[in-house]
Amino acid sequence: MKSNDILFKMAAIVLLAVACHRATAESLTIPVGRFSLGKLDEWEAKVFAGDTRYTLVEQGGRRVLKAESRAAASGLVREIRVDLNETPFLNWSWRIENTLDGMHEQTKQGDDYPARIYVVVSGGLAFWRTRAINYVWANRLPQGFEWPNAFAGDNAMMVAVRSGDAQARQWVREKRDVRADLRRFFGDDIRYIDAVALMTDTDNSQQQAAAYYGDIFFSEK
Repeated sequence: MKSNDILFKMAAIVLLAVACHRATAESLTIPVGRFSLGKLDEWEAKVFAGDTRYTLVEQGGRRVLKAESRAAASGLVREIRVDLNETPFLNWSWRIENTLDGMHEQTKQGDDYPARIYVVVSGGLAFWRTRAINYVWANRLPQGFEWPNAFAGDNAMMVAVRSGDAQARQWVREKRDVRADLRRFFGDDIRYIDAVALMTDTDNSQQQAAAYYGDIFFSEK
C-alpha cells in the first residue's frame, strides 16, 4: 500500500471519529416556543376571561414574547407531542415585572400568576383523565411549594418554581425534569406530553401584570 493511501485512510478515520464525537456530544432538543425567531404561528389563543395581550418584542437585546394582563385571563397553547423518554427536560427563561398582592393561591379566588408554563397530558375522549403540571412564578407561596390546582384538583399540580419580587425585572433560566415530575405527582411512568401552554392571568385579582417569556424547548439532558 502506498504511503499516500495510508495517510488518506488515517485522515478519514480521524475525521469520522471527530464527527461521531460531535454527534454524541450534542444533546437532542425539541423546540416548542421559538420566539427569538419571531415565530408565534404554532400557538393558539385560549381565552378564559378577557384577553391577555401577547406580542413579540425586543427586550434585553433579544426577541421574546411579552404578556400584559389587565384583569384578564387568556393563554397560548401549542399542541406538540414530546417523547419524554428521549427529551425529558423542559427548558425556558422568563422575567416578570411584578407579582400580585393579597393572593391566597390555594383558592380559586387566588389562582392568578404573573407567569406560568404548563405541560398537558391528554386524556383523549376520557377528558377527565387529562393531567397537567403548572410551573408558576408564585406571588407569595414559597419557592418549591407544590399543591393541587384549586379548579382541577389532583389532575393539575402546581409548582412554585419562583416566588415573590426578589428576582422581578431579571431574566431567570429554568429546567425541569418533566418525566420525573409526572411520575412523582401521578404515580405513572408517562412517556408523552401532548401540549405546552403559557399564561399571564389576573382575572381573579382584577390587577395588572406583565411578563416576558424566552424560547421554550425540551432537551435530552
